[in-house]
Formats: sequence, C-alpha cells, structure tokens
Amino acid sequence: MKYLSTETLTIAAIFLGITAGVWLPDTMLSFKWMGDLFLMLLKMLIVPLVFASVFVAIVSLGSGEALKNLGLKALGYYLLTTALAVTTGLVVVGIVEPGAAHQMAASAAVTAPPEQSFSTLLLSFVPANIFQSLSEGKIVQVLVFVLFFAVAALQLESARRETLQEFFESVNDAMGKIAEWIIKLTPLGVFSLIGYVIAKEGLSTLWELKSYVLAVLLGLFVHALIVLPVVARILGRFNPLDYFKKVREAVLVAFSTASSAATLPVSIETAYERGGVKKESAGFILPLGATVNMDGTALYEAVAVMFIANSYGMELGFSQQIVIFLTATFASIGAAGIPGAGLVMMTMILSAVGLPLEAIGLIAAVDRVLDMFRTAINVWGDLLAAKVLNRFV
Repeated sequence: MKYLSTETLTIAAIFLGITAGVWLPDTMLSFKWMGDLFLMLLKMLIVPLVFASVFVAIVSLGSGEALKNLGLKALGYYLLTTALAVTTGLVVVGIVEPGAAHQMAASAAVTAPPEQSFSTLLLSFVPANIFQSLSEGKIVQVLVFVLFFAVAALQLESARRETLQEFFESVNDAMGKIAEWIIKLTPLGVFSLIGYVIAKEGLSTLWELKSYVLAVLLGLFVHALIVLPVVARILGRFNPLDYFKKVREAVLVAFSTASSAATLPVSIETAYERGGVKKESAGFILPLGATVNMDGTALYEAVAVMFIANSYGMELGFSQQIVIFLTATFASIGAAGIPGAGLVMMTMILSAVGLPLEAIGLIAAVDRVLDMFRTAINVWGDLLAAKVLNRFV
C-alpha cells in the first residue's frame, strides 16, 4: 500500500482545518501551537539555507572567467526577468488591491515599519556586522554579504575554492534534508494555521481569496504572455510563439507535476531536440535555471505578501515595497530547488516587513492550485532563457 503524498494530505488538511475552524473554534484556537511550531521550524532554516544555496549557485560556475561569460549572462538574465516578475506582481496588486475590501479583525494590532529615506534604505542593505545580521535574520544583508563572499571565493586558487564549495554544498544538502523533514509536517501545520484563522476570523475570509487568486493569475499570465516574450524577442531575436509550440510539452509537464526539478529532463530534451537550443546550452542553462530562476514563484510571493498586508490593513510604503522587491528577487535564488521553497520564501518576506506569519495558513487554502500555474511559468521562463542565451554560446 502506497503512502499518501504530502500534497494529498495537505489538501485534506485544508478541508479538515476549515471544517474544524467552523465547528470547533475553541479547539482550533488551542491547537495554534502546532502551527507556531511549524513556522518556527521553517524560520530556523531560512538563514543557513539561503546562505548556502546562493553561495553554491554562484561558485558552481567554476571560475571567475565562467562567471564573466555565460554564467554571468545567465544570472544577469535571470535577475532581470525575476525582477520584472516581481514588478509585474506589485503593479497588478496596486490595480486589483486584493484583500483591501475586507480587512481582518487583527489589523489593528499590525503596524508597518516607519518609512525610510532612499539613502537610509540603501545603507540598511549593507551589514556592518555579518554575525549580527545572521543572528537577527536580516535576509537582505545576508544576501548582500553572500554575493560578495561567493564572487571572492571564485578568485581563490582551485584547492581552496573547492574546499569552500564542498563545505557549503554539504551544508546545502543537509539543510535540504531538514527541509524535507519539516515539509512532511506541512499537513499538520496547515491544519492548525488555517483552522486557527477560520476560528478567529470566520469562514467569510475564504471568500476574500477570490481577489487574491485573480491577482496572482493575472500577474502570472501578463508575465508569461507579454513580459517574457517581449524580453525574449528583443534579446534572443526569435519568435516566442513558434518556440512555445515546440517546447509546450515541458510546460504542460510542469503544470501537471508542479515541480521544476521533475520537469528538467523533459525541458532539456525538448529544448535541444525541438527548440533548436545547442546541447551545451541546454545542459548548462536549464539546470541552472531550475535552481535559481523562479519568475512565477517570485511574482506569487510579492502578490501574496501585499495581499496579506492589505488584509491586515497595513499600509506598505515605498521602502517596504523595495524590501519586498529585493527579498522576493534574491530569495527566489536562495530557496530554489528545495521542497516547500514557497513557504520558506514567504516567511522570509513576511518577517522582513513585519507581517504575522500565521497568515500563511489562509493563503495555503488555494496554494496547491496556484503552485501548478507558477511552476509552469517558472519552466517557461527557463526555456526562454535557454533560447535567448543560446545566442551567446
């Protein structure tokens, strides 16, 4: 007899949590500790996981020369499209304003951090003491440091660089294993969190998710059908529609499996055999993209955080939106390829702007369906990147 998958159990936990929240509100309020424990375990992973993942992604390019050539171009392209995805998400949120119409009762207890000037905001990104930044979980400062650290490591002699790389690859693998264990607790965590939210806020909160789902899907389709094809047309000088017809099988597999990693063999085969991408390009760019290029996920995280802020009546100013932009952009590199990466990224961004982590339980009700769409966009973005960067090989 096969064990039920975590996804199946999570879906069941969502319905059970909603039911228990409606019929047993007092019980679900007392079970909040399970959700808190789940969130604390996720938060425990954030700093070491992001540090090791980003370091390995950069150092695995092998040399400073490789970084300057295809690797640097690939990372630059990925950062560009991810930044455009986050920007698209923030623009869509500004238009749709999901969650603003019906604010939660807890909104009075949530206040935004004070606005900062541009110079103060810029200086806040640089860690004066990296150990303090690590201990306090200041993700943006950690990301800035690890970028410098990884690029510096590429300048070391091969033996020392390989020692560092092996160490952080081991750390990354170990953190990934812990993440696998924690994600197995997702059904319990989601059951507790969504049950608590329903017990406290009422069933009507689920209806409010319609604007959130609309904003996410609208943002994803705008990015996939307009933004990415325009970038590909300008930089790659090919017809994105014709290319999609050749590689659509990989996008469909990504949609059905909701897994970029599981889709990777199909992506490589279709890009090389049908899409006209050189074998060496497909073999390097697509695995790198599956690790560090998460356009759909980054857009989704930006929309989700803004939805939660609107639901709690929290006004996020320009500086907070810049923090969301940077955190979602860079965290999509750090958290990629890890089971439950969306949950880890979400806790990072919510913490960065001072929003309550238990709100994850609410959006988890529709997360599985949206995950299929955002994974398809992730893979489509990788396939376009392979075709664009194929010009420069």
